[in-house]
Amino acid sequence: MRLVYLAAGAGGMYCGACLHANTLAAALQHAGQDVLLVPVYTPLRIDEEDVSTGRVVFGGVNVYLQQVSAVFRHTPRFVDKLLDHPALLKRLARRGSTVRPEGLGAMCVSVLRGEEGRQRKEVEKTVRWLEEIRPEVVHLSTVLLAGMAREIRRRLGVPVVATLSGEDTFLDRLPEPYRAEARQVLRQRAGELEGLIALSRYYADFMAEYLAVDRRRIHVIPPGLNLEGHAPAGPPQRASTADDSSAPQVTIGCLGRVCEDKGLHLLAEALELLVRDARHPGIRVLAAGHLAEADRPYLEQIMARLRAKGLADRFQYVGQVDRAEKIAFLQSLDVVSLPAIVPESKGLPVLEAWANGVPAVLPGHGAFVELVEDTGGGLLHQPGDAVALAAALGELIRDPARAAELGRRAQQAVFDRYHAALMARRTIALYEQVLRGASGGSR
Repeated sequence: MRLVYLAAGAGGMYCGACLHANTLAAALQHAGQDVLLVPVYTPLRIDEEDVSTGRVVFGGVNVYLQQVSAVFRHTPRFVDKLLDHPALLKRLARRGSTVRPEGLGAMCVSVLRGEEGRQRKEVEKTVRWLEEIRPEVVHLSTVLLAGMAREIRRRLGVPVVATLSGEDTFLDRLPEPYRAEARQVLRQRAGELEGLIALSRYYADFMAEYLAVDRRRIHVIPPGLNLEGHAPAGPPQRASTADDSSAPQVTIGCLGRVCEDKGLHLLAEALELLVRDARHPGIRVLAAGHLAEADRPYLEQIMARLRAKGLADRFQYVGQVDRAEKIAFLQSLDVVSLPAIVPESKGLPVLEAWANGVPAVLPGHGAFVELVEDTGGGLLHQPGDAVALAAALGELIRDPARAAELGRRAQQAVFDRYHAALMARRTIALYEQVLRGASGGSR
């Protein structure tokens, strides 16, 4: 099967949707499928072997310039090619995030309008290139790319499917009137797709209502990891601190983008509560993940509060980590906490922690609920509640045998059914279904 997978880049940060797209594309290739993973907007930044092409379509510079100036909607091909050069896009991405929704309302609506928007030239260029490739299926890494689907289907006569990956969080931060307009256009465009893929039952149910589509058209395919380098099934390997008597005895970790939505401030508040309890040994919190310049004051506020409480030595932000650093980070933890305030659509970081045998304490909403129910790999707490978070963490800290058992169960579950090969098989089955013209969804 010849497939083109169009994956939206996220500038200079590691992005869960990008990681998922690359892992899936690599697994599809390993399964014998003819797959081209093509970045959209910017090159992908991922922490494993990059299987994407050197080409970028819908380059972010061209998309922006065509939005703000009519001149760039008529520039010759050689100018567009220069502005789409991956080296230029990477260099600009390193200067700062370009994906914050608050300033992208008009452009988001225009891109969703596709051939009717200001980026119609980009739609034409992309479809013309696809006509040369002649794929049997086109897969969009996010439904926010659905603006190009109508022309793809009309000109190529092939089905287009899209993955649902937290789009509501982006759209709900657009300023009005763009928020309502974008949602209206997206509902129309999403309804024209042959299939939608959600990575959790929670998000399938939520987006069926959000997009006003029949829930049966949303296929649930849980995420799968590239497990290379993660700890094999069995007892997890912990970083030893036995030679340093002053080292904390329990390490709580948080992996994810550093921003208010991900709830790191709640974990800092829980740390304050935990250290007051004499039943707990020395505790520290380590945080790893992308920090945008705009979110730096948020992190500084957390650290200032901990300094004022005399807890500066109990918290460390270790920065954005690559794959080897991420695995080492996870293997150094006793428990992982991902206290997101906004419900998660997929939960990749907790699967990565579980792949290394680390038990989790998670808010009881979004994808986390079904992941814990399926794996038995952790405890759930009341979302947004630092007291409840501290209580759940305390349970595992005081009962290391129970914590180890939860980690073992979760690790086994990940190696059994949250791996890339299974995800690829399920996705191939969906492609075959849409090619046959089937309309039923899987739950």
